[in-house]
Amino acid sequence: MAVAKEDAAQRAGLDTDALRTMYRHMARARVLDERMWVLNRQGRAPFVISCQGHEAAQVGIAMALRPGYDWAAPYYRDLAVTLVLGMSPKDHLLATMARAADPNSGGRQMPSHFGCRRLNIITGGSPVATQVLHAAGAALASRVRGEDAVAMTSLGEGSTSEGDFHEGLNFAAVHKLPLITVVENNGFAISVPWDKQMPLKDVADRALAYGMPGVIVDGGDPIACYAAMKTAVERGRRGEGPTLIEAKVARLTPHSSDDDDRIYKTREALAEEKKHDCVLGFRVRLEEAGVLAPGDAEEIRAEIMREVDRALQEAEASPLPSPESALLHVYGD
Repeated sequence: MAVAKEDAAQRAGLDTDALRTMYRHMARARVLDERMWVLNRQGRAPFVISCQGHEAAQVGIAMALRPGYDWAAPYYRDLAVTLVLGMSPKDHLLATMARAADPNSGGRQMPSHFGCRRLNIITGGSPVATQVLHAAGAALASRVRGEDAVAMTSLGEGSTSEGDFHEGLNFAAVHKLPLITVVENNGFAISVPWDKQMPLKDVADRALAYGMPGVIVDGGDPIACYAAMKTAVERGRRGEGPTLIEAKVARLTPHSSDDDDRIYKTREALAEEKKHDCVLGFRVRLEEAGVLAPGDAEEIRAEIMREVDRALQEAEASPLPSPESALLHVYGD
């Protein structure tokens, strides 16, 4: 089994160093996410919406992009995407704790409304699926400028019921724009299960209506996600148009820190989801292949813990926004 999976990495162009980097990105997102939950439960952070269970898909997708050149319009779970593209744990902790130095919004947005001008990460909003239109616009701008940059946007499967999703895909398909839309399908739109949202088994089937490839990938396998995204990126750079990727993932936490998923999920379902921890699964896979030696994973986590500890200390020491600045960027000056 390990040999076959190693071949998959080789086919995707991922060497041992790249696989270790992939695992480190996943572990870093998990440690930071866990820390933000602790801050919330301590009353030090008002809100958390988690990436736990989505890390493999997000890291695989983001590692196929060129940071600062390609465009990303992520959705609220995409903590790992932003870390791979170059944002830091401190950036996110500044946002989580609403500090003035928060690079996402200066402490003016909810946490997980990511944005970074220097990395071409487009700020999102709370209305879901609007980011698809923003990414389509970025893809069009890239075409007008004669660049080969692609635009990636992501969303949950519940957001595919919004009109913005369909309008963005249709526009990108008509104009053959380099837009890659990634649906991270965890089976629940907050508390609404997939079978109550639409009569399709797979979101990727919707790609047919727009004349673009629809790809289904195991969202717990970062190598498979990277390979699917690499193909879509190469296709977009060649001017061959958009791609829809559906990554089947597990949501290991409630929808957000304000949710209790025990109300709408059975104990058996919750226990089953915990078996699909992509970070643990990838660690075991790399250890079996000899990419991670015994003790490596523990050492990586310890290093990340120290990084997050330092970031938290610096974020807590950073000043809050002044009350006088509350109306900045709200009305025209």
